[in-house]
Amino acid sequence: MMRNMSIDTEKWPLHKPFIISRLVQLNGEVIVVTVEQDGCTGRGECERMDVFEPDYPDILKMIESVKPLIEAGLSREELPLHLPAGAARNAVDCALFELEANMLGCSTWELAGLKNSPSPVTTVFTLSLDTPENMASAAALENHRPILKLKLGRDGDLERVRAIRAAAPNTRLVIDANTGWSFAQLEEYLPHLVNLGVEMIEQPLPPLEEHLLSGLNPAIPIVADESCLDRSSLPMLMGRYQAINIKLDKTGGITEGLALLEEGQKLGFDIMVGCMIGTSLAMAPALLLAQQARWVDIDGPLLLSRDRDPALHYEGSTVNFVKGVWG
Repeated sequence: MMRNMSIDTEKWPLHKPFIISRLVQLNGEVIVVTVEQDGCTGRGECERMDVFEPDYPDILKMIESVKPLIEAGLSREELPLHLPAGAARNAVDCALFELEANMLGCSTWELAGLKNSPSPVTTVFTLSLDTPENMASAAALENHRPILKLKLGRDGDLERVRAIRAAAPNTRLVIDANTGWSFAQLEEYLPHLVNLGVEMIEQPLPPLEEHLLSGLNPAIPIVADESCLDRSSLPMLMGRYQAINIKLDKTGGITEGLALLEEGQKLGFDIMVGCMIGTSLAMAPALLLAQQARWVDIDGPLLLSRDRDPALHYEGSTVNFVKGVWG
């Protein structure tokens, strides 16, 4: 067996700055891992979160550390022994997953256990955190979309939601506060958000306050994002959250993502499938998970100035599977 693994860093400019409660991005910064064996190829993509978040481990260095092992034949099942859950393992795991499918002569969706090729899904479209007026203007431009995701997490968030609702009266709304609220704010906001037709709130509280969610029984489902990494997270989320957001850059790849989906459903959580900023190569594995999700957030390529080729087919907010993008 002869295996070769290559690692490439890429920068994908955004249409406009992407702003959340704790950072601003001007580009999508990604790493692409390619593994070749016996004439077959597998690829995986992850975001370089360490570029934006200084406390995040060096993703490139982590991937480089397992290159000799991968080239020596390390399997997907053995990979977690050498890389923790997170972005680095995601890129390598997805590359090994696609390689395995190609060597078996099947599609990635078949290897993932799907009975049919992925059906189209509707993704949210994300509005960056800004002033109420600017977010309302952005919502007015995008009010043809079925569902908008609002990045919040600073003072004045109710005014932002009210302004957006007025600009997009018929659009479904979900919120992502990115740990930017206190529990007192959450309690204050909830009845108003119900009246504004918000259908979900993603990760409102920082880790030190999320224990206060126990027994809250909110009128709007609360989704664990930053607090949901992989299956080991689930016991702490029980009784606090009604849903989990599965992101492959958190789970460490499609292998753990599929396992988290199954276990989360067994425990009664609603499922959201999310993404970091990236190209269609990063979205395609998530599209497999999205087949069983209540909310889908794989709009990363819509925020880029251009996508890679070939790419998933985005028709408005509908995401269509395209053979050859990944598997």
